[in-house]
Amino acid sequence: MATLIAQLSITEFRKLKVPELKRLKSCEIYSDGEYLFTFVNAQTSFIRSQAEYMAQRGNATGGETLEQILNLVEV
Repeated sequence: MATLIAQLSITEFRKLKVPELKRLKSCEIYSDGEYLFTFVNAQTSFIRSQAEYMAQRGNATGGETLEQILNLVEV
């Protein structure tokens, strides 16, 4: 699928330190050609609030909390 932002492998992404992540433009993260997630570096409060809104919408359709994944709470 065509994308309007850069693509990085999870391996490249994991090599970055916090100062580098703060400078990185938003991009899609892939592993073995499979889409994992979109890294959004919100450079303004408006973009941050919009990203949070979209994340809330995504969370409403599925996914698990970290505690559920690590089996710290019952599902």
